[in-house]
Order: sequence, then structure tokens, then C-alpha cells
Amino acid sequence: MANETIRVLIVDDELVVRDSLASWFEDEGYEVGVAESGKAALERMQEGHWDLALLDIKMPGMDGLELQRKMREIEPKIQIVIMTAYASVQTSVEALKDGAFDYIVKPFDPDQLVHIIRNATERKHLKADSERLRRKVEEEAEEHSVIGDSPQMKRVMELVEQVAKTDSTVLILGESGTGKELIARAIHNQSSRRYMPIVTVNCGALPEGILESELFGHEKGAFTGAQYRRKGKFELADGGTIFLDEIGDIGPKTQSDLLRVIEEKKITRVGGNREIDVDFRVVAATNRDLEELVKEDRFRRDLYYRLNVFTIELPPLRERREDIIPIAEHFLEKYNRAMGRRVGRFAPEAEALLRSQPWTGNVRELENAIERAMVVCKLDVIQPGDFPFCGQAAATGDSQLSLAEIERRHIEQVLLSTGWNVSQAAKQLDIDRVTLYNKMKKYGLNRPE
Repeated sequence: MANETIRVLIVDDELVVRDSLASWFEDEGYEVGVAESGKAALERMQEGHWDLALLDIKMPGMDGLELQRKMREIEPKIQIVIMTAYASVQTSVEALKDGAFDYIVKPFDPDQLVHIIRNATERKHLKADSERLRRKVEEEAEEHSVIGDSPQMKRVMELVEQVAKTDSTVLILGESGTGKELIARAIHNQSSRRYMPIVTVNCGALPEGILESELFGHEKGAFTGAQYRRKGKFELADGGTIFLDEIGDIGPKTQSDLLRVIEEKKITRVGGNREIDVDFRVVAATNRDLEELVKEDRFRRDLYYRLNVFTIELPPLRERREDIIPIAEHFLEKYNRAMGRRVGRFAPEAEALLRSQPWTGNVRELENAIERAMVVCKLDVIQPGDFPFCGQAAATGDSQLSLAEIERRHIEQVLLSTGWNVSQAAKQLDIDRVTLYNKMKKYGLNRPE
């Protein structure tokens, strides 16, 4: 820390004490102010911010203890060190009880004074860092807040609040796009681990060999291309939460390794032989039926039991239609900020159109629709015509279409909106490229020549 940023106020009725301490602090690079009495000190407090104050306890008029209380009323975060030639347990306890950082007896031991001052300034910086961290956590919690007043979502949030206070493993079930990661973050942000990281791993997006290195890390030379040691996600999540998304897609070897890590809280990097202790909480999620996968011998039964300690099932958006408009308004505000727009609301007909959709892609599909509407919207109110996909679906009697036809149309629209970029379309649809290619083949979707 830089001493020049620290302002020190010295309050003592003895000129020799004020001058000697002021000279010493100035030589050390601090910005120094002096006062010969409590009244003068309070006047100097009005001049600006002070980080640290050294107060003599015995002064004419106002003593150091009374001055300390008044200074704290003006500047609650100031660090105060009490100085006196008349040491007593009673005055020491009283000073510390009123918030003094420490207590030092005249004549001073220079080494002791240096130690106290450095500790006091370090404490101030640590408290400031802690406050910034607290605000950051609160802002992140606000940014990733779960929106929904439907009975189903109120029940989900009751379960979140209930389990967040524990360290139990949580399994979140729900269709793609329902907001499983938001629920995982809500659990983390309400837990005792909230000031430590939450680390997300998309298990379905990586081949098993790469996923193993991603989860557990690797040593230098563990495989071709491993030019340096790398920590895995479990190590990065030490003290916090690891969110294993699409857990139903992992292969047999990773399932076995994962079971051992969850049980023992120890990992071994790929290519290494040293066990590393890690402390983490597991939150997993999937849109697949794990019980059915267990019956088909495609998912380990013992791992399923380890993950299925506490289950939260997210309802699809079509089953909580009262949440559609509040969520849409949240995205409207989000993209107003991102695009520098001032679109104020949805027209009543647009709201009715949004409520009528099947939303097979759930909240993620709704967000995509709002973003696209914000791009094409020419007014400060979003109209039905600003939703090309929704308008087309409504005009063709979408409620009479099969689920397969709705999915085909939605995939086609996303492909069109991305210029038939399969990677971007797969990301928007929250599926991998192989799955998207298979669906394109199934529905006969080919890029126009």
C-alpha cells in the first residue's frame, strides 16, 4: 500500500509530541495534520477525509475518549490509536470498546508504533476491500436474479433458500433454457460460500478426454500440447461452488472419476500422482432423465445417488405463463442498456402474442426473441410485427401444430437469423453442433444455395 495515500491526524496538547510524531510520519511518506486540542481536532475533521488519528487521552477540556466518539460520528471508518502516559486497564478497555484500533503508552517504542500504524492502515484497506467485495457480490446477485411470481417459481425459490443454508449437493432438473444456471447461482449467492467463486462446467460441450483435463487439470507433458501445468475447475472452485451443467452427458470414465472426487474431496491432475485436497460444493443440472439413464446402464447408480441429495425441478415457461411478461420486461431493460435504446414497453397486442407462444426453448428462446425485436423495433414501443418468428407462428395457427413442427420452425428461424452459421445457431439453441446437424437432417433443413 502507498503511504502517500494515508492521511494521519495527530492530536496532543504537548508541542514536542506533535512535532516529533509529525516529523516522523512525514519522513515515512504520510500526509500529516496536527491539533493541540479536541476542539481543534474536530475543526480539522471538517477540512477533509482522515484515514488515521493518534489521540492523547489526557488533554484540557475534551479528553481523548470523548474526542474519539465525536470523531467517529463525523468519520465512522477512521482508524484511531489512543496515546497516554497514564496507562490503566480501565481506560484501555474503554478506548477499545468505543472502537479504537489500539492503545499505546508514552514514551513510545518506535518499533511498536510502526507496527501499530501499519496494522491500522492495513486493516482500513482490508475493510475497504471487503466492502467492495460485498457490493460486487450483491450486484452480481442482482444481475443474476431469478424472475417469477408464479406459484411454481415461488416454490422453487423456497427450495433454493432452504438448501442454500446447507452444504448439500443439489441436482437441478429442467428443460433446456429454463434457467438452471440462474438457480445454481442463486443457491451459491445465498450460501456461506458466496464470497468465493462459482465455477461453471458445460459437461455436454466437451469430449471425455478434454473434459477430464478441464475438471481435474493436468501436469506439464501429460499429453501432446500440455506445455504447462494447469489447474482444473475443481481447484478453481476451492472454497466455492462448482456447477456441473448437463451432467447426464458425461461418459463412463468421467462418471467414475467424478464419483471419487465428490466422495473424497481430493483430485489428481491428469499426468500427476499427487492428491490435492479441494473444498467445494456441487450443484449439478441436466435436461435428461437420469433415472432412465440408470436403468439403461448409461449412468452410474452410485453417482446418481450422490448427486440426487436435494432435487429442484424447474417448470418450463409454458407452465408458468404469468412469468412471461415480467421476464420479457427484464430483457427489455437489459437490451436497452446494452444497445443504448429507450424502448419503454410492449404494446398490449405484443404482450398477448408473447403469452400465446409455446416457448419450446423456454427463457433462452424468449430472450432471443426480445433481443431480435429490439434490433428491428423502430418505435419506443415493441409491436407484434417486431417478432417475425412469433408473428409467423401465430398467423399459421401455431396452437394446432405438432411439437416436432414447432421445433422444426424454431430451428429454421434461428438458422436464418444467424446466416446458417451452425456454431452460432447451436449456441443459441443450447445444443451441440452434432445434435443440431442431426436435427437439420431429420427435418430436411438445408442451407439455400
